[in-house]
This record gives sequence, C-alpha cells and structure tokens, in this order.
Amino acid sequence: MAVFKGAGVAIATPFNGDGSVNYDEFARLIDFQIDNGTDAIIVCGTTGESATMTEEEHKEVVRYCIDHVNKRVPVIAGAGSNCTQTAVELSEDAAKHGADAVLSVTPYYNKATQDGLIEHFTAVAKAIDIPVILYNVPSRTGVNIQPETAVRMCKDVDNIVGIKDATGNLAQTAKMMQLAEGCIDLYSGEDGLVVPIMSLGGIGVISVLSNVAPRQTHDMCMKALEGDFAGACEIQLKALPLVDALFSEVNPIPVKAALEMIGFAAGPLRLPLTTITEANRKVLEAELNKFLGR
Repeated sequence: MAVFKGAGVAIATPFNGDGSVNYDEFARLIDFQIDNGTDAIIVCGTTGESATMTEEEHKEVVRYCIDHVNKRVPVIAGAGSNCTQTAVELSEDAAKHGADAVLSVTPYYNKATQDGLIEHFTAVAKAIDIPVILYNVPSRTGVNIQPETAVRMCKDVDNIVGIKDATGNLAQTAKMMQLAEGCIDLYSGEDGLVVPIMSLGGIGVISVLSNVAPRQTHDMCMKALEGDFAGACEIQLKALPLVDALFSEVNPIPVKAALEMIGFAAGPLRLPLTTITEANRKVLEAELNKFLGR
C-alpha cells in the first residue's frame, strides 16, 4: 500500500529572528496543513532548509513534526545526504521516532554512478524497516536516477517503494513508468507538472505550492485520482502563474515570503539564501492573492 496518495506538503521550517527553529509557528503551520486537507507532511526537505541544519537540529525538527502530527497524516522525513553513512543515520533516527517513510535525495556533489546510487540507496533501505521514497532532482544534485536504475531498485529492494520525480523530463518519467509495470509509487516533484505526471500513473505530489494553497493542491490531486482530469487540469492551469512566482527565486525564498503574506511568521532564511527581491515580491503577492481569491 502506498505511503500516501494526494498532496504531500514539502513543509517550510519557520525560524526565529536569531535563526533558531520557531516551533510554535511550526506547529501552527502543521495544523493549518492538516486542517486544509494535506495528505502527508514531508519534513526537512529542500523547502524545510535542511541543507543549513546541523544533523542534531535536523533530527529534532523531524521528531517534533512526528510528535505534533500524532498520526493524523503520514510523516515522511527528509533523510538524504551526500554521505551514505549520514543518510543511514538520519533515516534510522526518523524510523526510530515514528516516521512513516523517508525521502532520500540522490547524493549531491559526489556525482555517483548508477551503480553507486544503487549501493547508496540499498544501504539506506536495509538499515530501516519503513518505506524509502527516492528523490530525483538533477538540477540541484547534479546526478540523475535513470529509469532503469529506479525500476531495478524498486523491484529488488522491498522497502524502496517510490520516487519523487523533479526531473521536469516527462519522456523520462514515461519511460520509467513503462518499465516499472506498476512497481513504483510516482509522486510529482514539480508543482507545474502535477496533472501530467499523474496522467502517467502518478499518485500525488510532494509540493511547495501546498504550503500556501493546501486545499487547492489536495483537490487537484483528488480529481486526478478520481479520473476527473479536466477538473484537475483546471486547477493546475489556474495555479501556474503562482507556481512560477513561487520559483522566481530559488526555493524556499519565495514560499517563505508567501507564508508571511498569509499570516505565518516564517521568519528569516539561513544564509546563503537571502530575502526575495522587491520586484519578485510584488509579483508573488499579486499572484497569491489572485489564486486564493483575496
């Protein structure tokens, strides 16, 4: 059975002015997501600024999220690293504290071969007894999980169950799903391609958009799952200008600004990320208000 179907939010991590985690606001954001239909919480991913967290801080944020969600929806813990042993340790800690699955990004900077990717992800999977969702985002990591590699891992390793596809390459996605013969739970990693990816057999999205539009993102996925692709497409196309604005600068710069606009104290970004430019802020606010009907 899939870890979740529908809209999973790649949740942002609110920070205080001094850069520490704002757990009170994090709780508010989690509750807002669940109250508005989000089907899963993905914590300490790219949007959560895991890249600038210490390992202990990363573990604490994951544990807090698991405890606060309290089984209301599945919690998938970001647990990737360019060091296999670190990825194993983060995954083990998440599993120990009750995560429903881990999201494991391709090792970045190292540029592993396809054989290296297989060994890396297999080591992570064998260290835990909860599902592993692969995260393929070549634009950030510099390495691409080839369709044959993804299918081989999902067929050969029992708890490697799915993939977050942020390649933007629909031809590659189609080839992977053709080879998979149903063995891969596919999630869109691109908010602008949710419906196209679901038309190829995807079962949902791990979404940045859902931070500020959880109900709409959930509804889009549910319509697609129910076969109402015309209704899902209507939401997808309406959302595209906002999606473009949310990626006008590197994620999560715009989404943290957008969260402030809807009333959350998302707080500062950690360097080297910086505040959104005023020009992009104005466009973002206009598109956010338009999409939310404010």
